[in-house]
Amino acid sequence: MRGTWQRVIAAFTLWISVALGQADERPNLLLFLADDMTYTDVGCFGNPDVRTPNIDRLAKQGLRLTRCYNSAPTCSPLRQSLFTGLYPVRNGAHPNHSRVHEGVKSLPHHLRPLGYRVGLVGKRHEAPASAFPFEQLGGSHGDGGRTPAGADLPLDRAKAFMARDDGQPWCLVVASNQPHTPWNRGDASVYPPEKLTVPPYLVDTKRLREGLSKYYAEISYMDQQVGEVVDILREMKQAENTVILWLSEQGSQLPFGKWTCYDMGIHAAAVVRWPGRIKPGSESTALISYVDVVPTFLELAGGSPGASSFDGRSFLPVLLGKKQVHHSFVYSVNTTHGIYHGSEAYGIRAVTDGDWLYIRNLHPGARFQNMVTYRDPIYASWKTMDSDFARSRVARYAKRPAVELFDLRADPWCLRNLADDSRLAKRSTEFSRRLAKWMKQQGDEGDATERLAKSRQPRERPWSKKGIYYKPK
Repeated sequence: MRGTWQRVIAAFTLWISVALGQADERPNLLLFLADDMTYTDVGCFGNPDVRTPNIDRLAKQGLRLTRCYNSAPTCSPLRQSLFTGLYPVRNGAHPNHSRVHEGVKSLPHHLRPLGYRVGLVGKRHEAPASAFPFEQLGGSHGDGGRTPAGADLPLDRAKAFMARDDGQPWCLVVASNQPHTPWNRGDASVYPPEKLTVPPYLVDTKRLREGLSKYYAEISYMDQQVGEVVDILREMKQAENTVILWLSEQGSQLPFGKWTCYDMGIHAAAVVRWPGRIKPGSESTALISYVDVVPTFLELAGGSPGASSFDGRSFLPVLLGKKQVHHSFVYSVNTTHGIYHGSEAYGIRAVTDGDWLYIRNLHPGARFQNMVTYRDPIYASWKTMDSDFARSRVARYAKRPAVELFDLRADPWCLRNLADDSRLAKRSTEFSRRLAKWMKQQGDEGDATERLAKSRQPRERPWSKKGIYYKPK
């Protein structure tokens, strides 16, 4: 009830301010979401090669969240969790191409009663539509080369949305399709394959370097989109009163990223800019989860996040520099059922405190399968390499033990599984206990939940055809 009354009071305050001709000074909220981008592959997060001047500029003007984690390393579960503030199993959308339970509310439901317009431009991957009633501004799901240049992200409509009523605050999600495969945007000549630095968790092959070149080009293309959005805000004189949150989404389609709960799959790059409120050039090591975004936006909008409505909680005190700690542990899940060429059942659950990452593979006797193991030319090129490292990476990707434990401070690339180290038995047991407790709270029954994954996928999938263009309603 307290949350409901907070919304009523905020809405009434808005009505009074409008009636008296007073401008609403609450900030606009802009969430820019990349697509399939490993958190290390941006300049301000340490990549020595990739060029991301616009994102880097946001970081200089604002705050880097260096321990931000997504709730699922797969597009549909991640986005539906991000927009609802609930972890995937609890909201019902744990497999890819899934739908949330009836009655689950999302960002528009929470912000509209507070007087905000809530829109989305670009990629859509949520269901049912009634649970995600964004004002749809157009765009496409996927960018397979069949959309005109730029048509997958019509920022002219985003600009019209922002400018429609300068007396009413707005919240806008800009959901880019980049750098999701196919890597067909941007200028790859800027990234000569032979000059690139190969991250330590990847096997250095000609195919890998060629892929990195195209992937980095798409990252730079997406970075240009970020710059265009900031230019629009500046042109409309709304840049000073807009909170911008940029997220890298999940890991890239390169092996050990997307579809896995290794750090490259679930760790996210996050940058927040709020002129006059967030200290420029700052960073925070507070442990943040994507389920915290909706509660944070709700508090920014003048509402009360409430302790029981969400799995996450507002990290506004972190943004304002009032707190240095947020969560003690955050969690992620992955389900291979429902992804293209995925295993019939290969559930993965993970918990991290930011220093250590504990992974439980629910079906260690099965093979982990997805688009990478099916016919990815980069992964295939690893199989041709005559080296112990290449053989170990190929084997570890497809066959995994029941438990994995990584020291992220010493081994950020998750190369050394320490689960069998007897000196760490107590730590491993504690992580296992916390993960089991969380799964129970979420209604996650492990194997049984995995076997029911298909029931969470709708028959109609409006996003299923690459390049489909979504016109605004």
